[in-house]
Amino acid sequence: MSAAAPPSDYRLLVPRDWFRIDLTHERWRHQLKTFVDRESADSHVPAEATRSIWATLRNTAENGVAHGALEFYLKTESPGDAAMPASLLVSLAHTPRGLTPPPEEFARAMAQRSGRQNTEFDVVVLPAGEAVRAVTETNLDFHVHMPGDMGYLLLAFSTPMSSTTSPMGDLCDAIAHSLRWV
Repeated sequence: MSAAAPPSDYRLLVPRDWFRIDLTHERWRHQLKTFVDRESADSHVPAEATRSIWATLRNTAENGVAHGALEFYLKTESPGDAAMPASLLVSLAHTPRGLTPPPEEFARAMAQRSGRQNTEFDVVVLPAGEAVRAVTETNLDFHVHMPGDMGYLLLAFSTPMSSTTSPMGDLCDAIAHSLRWV
């Protein structure tokens, strides 16, 4: 069990060109629609593709909100293209104090439960503390162990146009390494 006091907040450095959506307020749907409309306005993306992107992003956000998501960041990788943007979904998974599994145990449990093929699980040390990292070709998740044994903060990155071994994947890793507790 960790003796450190629980943090009151976190700080994460995300580049300014990533569009931020605050999922803790009801206006998140409007913010998401603003992003989709803005990205499709200057391109020749068919309306059907825009609707598909909107529906996928809305479903991702709704599922995230249902599971403790706080923020959703989006970055178009190919301007003018009808492709899903890179994204970061930040979620908080509280557990009762003293019941949070240590990162090594959590990584083993996730690997055993995972139905995802070709997923690598390991424990890494970030400036914010130990984290369980799950990596696939296009997804990079960091389950960061919170001080005070309060649970995990999940940073779930998706890079559908590139891979996690690309410059975009390197940027996602750098964002995760910027996490600090307040």
